[in-house]
Amino acid sequence: MQANDCPLCRDAAAPALWRDDKCRVVSAGDADYPAFLRVIWQAHVREMTDLDPAGQQHLLHVVLAVERVLRAELAPDKINLATLGNQVPHLHWHVIPRFADDAHFPDPVWAKRQRAGVAHRVDRERLIEGLRSALGESSGA
Repeated sequence: MQANDCPLCRDAAAPALWRDDKCRVVSAGDADYPAFLRVIWQAHVREMTDLDPAGQQHLLHVVLAVERVLRAELAPDKINLATLGNQVPHLHWHVIPRFADDAHFPDPVWAKRQRAGVAHRVDRERLIEGLRSALGESSGA
C-alpha cells in the first residue's frame, strides 16, 4: 500500500484528540468501545523498526501516556495494546480500555461478541485535558 492509497495518510488532517509533528491520537469511532483510541505515526512507515531509536521512544511514550490517561479516566479492568497493520500497513497502535461487561471480554474486540455489552464512555474534554497534561499542548488538534 502506497501513502496515497492509505486511509491513515488520507485522514492525517482530520481532527485529533492530540497531535504533534510526529504522531496523533484519534478515536477509533467504535460504538461498542467509545474510548478505543489509536496512536498513529504521521509518516507512512510500516514497522516500529522503520523508526530511529528516538522515534521509537517518542511513539511508545505517547502510547503509554494514552494508556495512563484512559486508566485514570475509566479505571478499566484491562487495557489492550495492539499494533497489527495487516490490513492497513501504516504504523499505528490501538489502545483499548476493556471491561468485564463489554461485548467481547475476555476475548479481543475483533472476536465474536460474547454479549450485548456495555459501552463505557469517556468525557471527550476530560480526555483531551488528560492528554495535554500527560503530553503537553497539542499542536493543531
